[in-house]
Amino acid sequence: MGSMPVVDVEVVGNPDRAVPPGLAQSLADAVGRILESPPGQTWVRIRVIEREHYAENESSIEANELPVFVTVLKPALPAGAELRDEISALTSAVAQALGRALSCVHVEYAPAAGGRLSFGGKLVE
Repeated sequence: MGSMPVVDVEVVGNPDRAVPPGLAQSLADAVGRILESPPGQTWVRIRVIEREHYAENESSIEANELPVFVTVLKPALPAGAELRDEISALTSAVAQALGRALSCVHVEYAPAAGGRLSFGGKLVE
């Protein structure tokens, strides 16, 4: 299925410590392997949400509980066991790369991109 998955990783934390050097490349490599993409076909974008710009209602959050939000955009959505396995592998890879607990990594799949997204003017089918 390796047709241009786009993975957005939003890290809640201090900007100076949230994204270590080489993180984007190591995540792109790991995610590409998980999604079985050919080289250059999985794109990873990392954004930092400053600690002061994130909150949870009626609670305080310790530094070791700060979340990471992962959004996956693919031409078609996996289903059943394939989806569960992919979520598990992505959660583990992101948690390991960022030094966060598995419980802090939250994965969301965007609606299937096929027929509604283009890369370089070419519609993803």
